[in-house]
Amino acid sequence: MATIHQTTMEPGKLELLADWLPKQPWFRPGHGEPVRAGGFRLDDPAGEVGIELMVVTDRRSAYLVPMAYRGAPLDGAPEGALIGIAEHGVLGTRWFYDGEQDPVVRAQLAELLRGRAVPQKQSESDAVDDTVAVAPVAGEVTVTLRRELVPAGEPAPGEVVAGYTAPDGAAARAVFVTAG
Repeated sequence: MATIHQTTMEPGKLELLADWLPKQPWFRPGHGEPVRAGGFRLDDPAGEVGIELMVVTDRRSAYLVPMAYRGAPLDGAPEGALIGIAEHGVLGTRWFYDGEQDPVVRAQLAELLRGRAVPQKQSESDAVDDTVAVAPVAGEVTVTLRRELVPAGEPAPGEVVAGYTAPDGAAARAVFVTAG
């Protein structure tokens, strides 16, 4: 399981996202700076890539931003996949990528949908996040992320449902990922 370091990072994740989000076709800008509102982590079995599914909100909407943190640039990364570069107080330079476009993140999301990956809390080392509900499916899956979140109940087969804080401050749950 991943070790969460209590340290500084310059620029911070929200600062990186404030520049990157307005360039995304699914983002509706103009409603305030992004605020962290929930999410969870997944482990990379090789221990090389940090994986976080972060929820950010503005005053109107909640968005899912899966991120990959890497110690080196991602070879062959698609145009627009790089969110930004930051200096981590313990790990040094980190390249942050849109997890939807990162092969390690996509592989671990597929494992989650099959019930073979364990969601972890965002800010605690070695801590299972039992607020994440998965209705696993067998076989090959095509991972589909929900970028703008809509409140939902329990997961149907092939869905991952997790909690976050809605823009109005209420606790909410939504489908984050589906198997196609």
